[in-house]
Amino acid sequence: MLIYEYLPHELARLGVVSKAAGLDGRQVAAQVRLAQERVGSARVLPAEPHLSELFIAELRRLQWERIACLMEKERMAVYTPSCDWRAVRYEEQHLQRLVVDVAAAERSGVAAPEISRHRVYRIGARPAAGSRQDMPAPTVHLMAASPGEAAGQAWAVHGGDGGLYRRGGGYRIASVEQALPEPGELF
Repeated sequence: MLIYEYLPHELARLGVVSKAAGLDGRQVAAQVRLAQERVGSARVLPAEPHLSELFIAELRRLQWERIACLMEKERMAVYTPSCDWRAVRYEEQHLQRLVVDVAAAERSGVAAPEISRHRVYRIGARPAAGSRQDMPAPTVHLMAASPGEAAGQAWAVHGGDGGLYRRGGGYRIASVEQALPEPGELF
């Protein structure tokens, strides 16, 4: 089985580029402001290890600002990914990785590669029964192929004695939501 894995920054770039396609300068400027507000909101959240809400918000903000600058510089009436050399390069890299996976599948005798498109999931927690209910609920971000796999990884990493989700206290996983790409987005 071949796994086609994206990194969080690739997911953020792909999501922003596809969302920006066809937007005019005013609409892109509104998205830049929204992205800047999300960064500000994420800065006040508790620090997370590795992937974080702040990291994801910063990646998106940088992409929106890059697109806005490109549109201004190139005097684009609407954003067209095919006129954006970086967006073209992202798509070329995506296709090159896919070609390598298909070729490897053919060499191994598999009819087609099984592609597990990894996403970033936000795992929310709540205090477990018997714990102090006034404790702040932590959030963890993990890359996984499905919500179930994300919850399983969160438990494997943070469960057990001494972990975030330790037995007999601490927190319980309350929610698993897709953070990147946004639900419904294809990449």
